[in-house]
Amino acid sequence: MPLTVILSVSTLLGFLTGLGIGGGSLLILWLTLVEGQSADIARGINLLFFLPSALIACLFRRKQGNLDIRRVWPAMAAGTAAAGIFSWIGTALDPQALHKPFGILLVVTGLRELLYRPRKAR
Repeated sequence: MPLTVILSVSTLLGFLTGLGIGGGSLLILWLTLVEGQSADIARGINLLFFLPSALIACLFRRKQGNLDIRRVWPAMAAGTAAAGIFSWIGTALDPQALHKPFGILLVVTGLRELLYRPRKAR
């Protein structure tokens, strides 16, 4: 893959991550469908891509006053614990068993985003 394509895709996904849209799911799709990477390698690359992108986005959101670490701390702790536990459990599972549930999650999430209408304030 030419470097210009890699930089373009990375820039677009970094932009989406900065908006909080979730460029990671799209990165996994790109790596598996276009690049032909295995799902395991795509997930590892996604994690390495996401960490610095998310850190920068969080710093800017905090500077804007849109991120209160004290309120987010319980979710961060629970999410970190769950990621560790289920990563450990996931090593014992057949990766093929996770493909359909993950695909369904992506479709449901995409449909929700497409069809979501904010409630009007009372």
